[in-house]
Amino acid sequence: MEGIFTYLGLIFNHHDYPQLFFVLHLILTTAIILFIAKMATKSLRAVPDGTQNVVEAFLGGVISMGKDVIGEEKARKYLPLVATLGLFVLINNLIGIIPGFESPTSSINVTLVLALVVFVYYNYEGVKEQGALNYVKSFVHLGEMNPIAKFAMSLLMYPIEFVSHLSRIVSLSFRLFGNIKGDDLFLWVLLMLVPWIIPITPLVLLTFMAFLQTFVFMILTYVYLAGAIAVDEGH
Repeated sequence: MEGIFTYLGLIFNHHDYPQLFFVLHLILTTAIILFIAKMATKSLRAVPDGTQNVVEAFLGGVISMGKDVIGEEKARKYLPLVATLGLFVLINNLIGIIPGFESPTSSINVTLVLALVVFVYYNYEGVKEQGALNYVKSFVHLGEMNPIAKFAMSLLMYPIEFVSHLSRIVSLSFRLFGNIKGDDLFLWVLLMLVPWIIPITPLVLLTFMAFLQTFVFMILTYVYLAGAIAVDEGH
């Protein structure tokens, strides 16, 4: 955002290199995640403490979240994807709360890529689990009806369902982008009004929103995976 201080703005002109700022903050996010992973696995213990304890609590929470949606076995299977996305989104969200940094997730380019990763992966899992034809058939459940009426309804319902699936890309990307961008603008205005004294309450609220948007992104990923791999006799 123009007009607000950033540490990288001391080196690069934000107006001339707007995308470079997000790329550098993404690199910073990756470095933080790798550092956390290194600290958590540096000396693994049966009774965890420190960073290992925090990371294990996070992974346990992700499994617990997915267990109610997709079952514990599948929640563990998709843990690497959901946990990685969750940690990536969370760190990106939190970076923007720190004065002098910007949230990469306040860029639609970043959130759109994340949404596309989820979209491609859950459709891939659906095809792998059910087969391409059965997976497409699972989009619409017409039940027992006259064959002609069933065919006519299929012509109407399948395009709607395809559009509905494509809209999930928009839903995932714009929900995260819109909320984080709004949070960044709120913090920007706050820093313009009180540049030397940052009220604690708004920062607590922004931190809560960062965690909430991460939770929403992860739970929707589990929901889409559950819908893709569900079979009639299963879920």
